[in-house]
Amino acid sequence: MRLPGSGLVSGLAQTARTAARRAVTSQYPENEPELPERSRGVIALHEPSCTSCMLCARECPDWCIYIDSHKETIEVEGAARPRQVNLLDRFDIDFSLCMYCGICVDVCPFDALFWAPDFAYAEGDIRDLLHDKEHLGEWLGNVPEAAKTEAVKADEAAE
Repeated sequence: MRLPGSGLVSGLAQTARTAARRAVTSQYPENEPELPERSRGVIALHEPSCTSCMLCARECPDWCIYIDSHKETIEVEGAARPRQVNLLDRFDIDFSLCMYCGICVDVCPFDALFWAPDFAYAEGDIRDLLHDKEHLGEWLGNVPEAAKTEAVKADEAAE
């Protein structure tokens, strides 16, 4: 059986302990935090790996991924007939709608999407949070080496 007012006393004791501690303030713009290697910041796109399968857009619970593509016929040496491939015209992510759940990164069967640890991409206007494939490709350079696939590493070596 508890005494009346014991909850109040324990709450005040916790408040006193917290008030007596020294505050630790991170000076953010001057000292950027050290993030874990696999931290979720922004989604990066490796465009050559994307086949426009639309799985990421279909599985996104927020419907914040917009993809447009077209088919082109290419001739392959030694093949009996020409081959059709999807070419990516538009790949946009609206980060004002995105809830950073990572489903798109998980369901991508061709490893075209990655988490980059960038987090400082705030905009003054919400309409500027719609990022296209070129902008998403710029963040690929910040993806940790452990998360990159062999295709991405080969493309970076070729450049």
